[in-house]
Amino acid sequence: MRHVTFSAVAALALAAPATTAAASGGEGGAEVHLVPLEEIRVPIVDGARSDGVLRITLVLEAGDAAAAEKLSAQLPVVRAASVAAALEFGRLYASPMMPVNAEQLAGDLKNALHDAGGVHRVLVTQVAATRA
Repeated sequence: MRHVTFSAVAALALAAPATTAAASGGEGGAEVHLVPLEEIRVPIVDGARSDGVLRITLVLEAGDAAAAEKLSAQLPVVRAASVAAALEFGRLYASPMMPVNAEQLAGDLKNALHDAGGVHRVLVTQVAATRA
């Protein structure tokens, strides 16, 4: 069984629903507004059979504090859109035998969350494709 995991800044996923952090370096700290989501698990489907499980942990970067609060208030809608995009990604591009293209996944999720408003960037903090 091959298990591929990408992990970066996993501690952000444990933060409060809307977190503000100051970027270090340079003149004046720019604020970063983060909204973590709980882990998403969707099946990897190949034809008519489930081939594995795609596990994703996300942190959404909002444009400003108001957008972060709006995302936090709409978390069920944001999560539903994220699950739908993850299902589509798992059906088309994921395999438990290959590494997951986290950059493509983040782009697909950002496109899906476009209607949620305020999502500046989708950060994939952890992704894994495993056999069922």
